[in-house]
Amino acid sequence: MKQEKLIQPGVHYPLGFTFSFPCYQEGLASARLTSWTKGFTCAGVVKEDVVKMLQKAIDEKNINVQCVALVNDTVGTLMACAHKKPHTSIGLILGTGTNACYMETLDRIGTWNGDYEEPKQVIINMEWGAFGNNKRLNHVRTRYDEEVDLSSVNPGKQIFEKMISGMYMGEIVRLIILDLMQQDLLFIGQCDNYGDYKTPLFTRGGFYTKFVSTVETDEG
Repeated sequence: MKQEKLIQPGVHYPLGFTFSFPCYQEGLASARLTSWTKGFTCAGVVKEDVVKMLQKAIDEKNINVQCVALVNDTVGTLMACAHKKPHTSIGLILGTGTNACYMETLDRIGTWNGDYEEPKQVIINMEWGAFGNNKRLNHVRTRYDEEVDLSSVNPGKQIFEKMISGMYMGEIVRLIILDLMQQDLLFIGQCDNYGDYKTPLFTRGGFYTKFVSTVETDEG
């Protein structure tokens, strides 16, 4: 900001904070982290107000920036689209992790404790990456999904996210490839050529999700 001459004495620049983790939002610029997802972990943050923590770090650097709002990335996606298409009602993230949000009427929100004046709608952050934490997806999970979950930093959490998102897809495919090789259904007769089996294919996390995209788009 100094390089671009955006720091002026007495001027505070408003900051919108996109935070892509489950939070209990207590206000427009106040939210407490409920849990880490997408393989992230950092001590001393869960249950703390992440806006206050960010603002404290900003103030320590003597930067004239004030965090005025926090939104989940799904909400930011919905709002960005609604800026041009006002009837937008769903926001969806399919990336490193996955999540969705949607517009809901206030009379359907049992936990709403605000006013009921216009607009009578609220955006619901679904945190659907956690679907399946209650074992409701066990009937569609494979042994590959289970192995990815057990080897993660948060076993038993974010089950749906681990089944479809970018952070885990490469590892799922790697496990499937190894299984097919062991059954002599893929790369038949080639197993002896892998030496000490220390190549990325035999290393957890060694097969990146981008390789799946490369294979999928290969027209050769």
